[in-house]
Amino acid sequence: MDTFALVVTVGVALFFTYTNGFHDSANAIATSVSTRALTPRAALAMAAVMNLAGAFMGSGVAKTVSEGVIQTPEGSKGMGILFAALVGAIVWNLITWYFGLPSSSSHALFGGMVGAALAGSTTVYWHGVVDKIVIPMFVSPVIGLLAGYLVMTAIMWIFRRTNPHKAKRGFRIAQTVSAAGMALGHGLQDAQKTMGIVVMALVIADVEEYGDPIPVWVKLACALMLSAGTYAGGWRIMRTLGRKIIELDPPQGFAAETTGASIMFGSAFIFHAPISTTHVITSAIMGVGATKRVNAVRWGVAKNIILGWFITMPAAAVVAAVSYWVVDLAFL
Repeated sequence: MDTFALVVTVGVALFFTYTNGFHDSANAIATSVSTRALTPRAALAMAAVMNLAGAFMGSGVAKTVSEGVIQTPEGSKGMGILFAALVGAIVWNLITWYFGLPSSSSHALFGGMVGAALAGSTTVYWHGVVDKIVIPMFVSPVIGLLAGYLVMTAIMWIFRRTNPHKAKRGFRIAQTVSAAGMALGHGLQDAQKTMGIVVMALVIADVEEYGDPIPVWVKLACALMLSAGTYAGGWRIMRTLGRKIIELDPPQGFAAETTGASIMFGSAFIFHAPISTTHVITSAIMGVGATKRVNAVRWGVAKNIILGWFITMPAAAVVAAVSYWVVDLAFL
């Protein structure tokens, strides 16, 4: 039963990574596709490869997820908590994907972990939740908004005397690099979150010791599932990010992607903070769009997206708590 529970939990964790890939693939490529810098399939293939590479670039975020959010629970109860946390995150991912709302897969996972832990009477490290999740959740979009505005302003000033058509052609080429940077950052951030969950499952099953390095097969499995999900594509969310917030041109797309990638790398390598790729790129697009004129951004769409950010953790927590109670009644 213990081995079966481990296999099921790891399988569900990998399925969550797959949903994360198709849910968040838009983050890396929506701007490039909407500005026609890349065709959709070429953009998805590039994003899948870069996600795979990014997953192997560090382990700080995975350590935060596996050790800094909830106390590692024990036994079959512990495996039930992880299973319920993943179910909560997957359900919320599928709901927001269906409605084309770019919510955060990361915060769905963290909400699921907290909700399942509370339902299972396991300790939640609230200081870790606040320091590593809640504060970055509020700070990273503000930084994305301001940085996007400043980067776009700088580009407009530097290229103010350049022929507009020539500049757009150049930025269309440059966007292939900035989109690759976004995808690399997405792999660095999001594959590691699932790695942290799988490591917790291995510790609960006594396959790994607490604090052991992440096994290579775990990194590879999580990276491949994220890449597969990315290649499957998330067209509904891509339309929201690429067209509904603001009609982007290549210089704006380059500015938004460069801003988003820089913030993701900084948070992963410097703070080991698992920030949301969705929050960062969406706020960067808003900041970039505001340089044209403030009302160029469709703030009604932006408001709905931000509302989705706020309800993601509580909603996933509720689904995870209910899932845990069902698992507890049926199996534990």
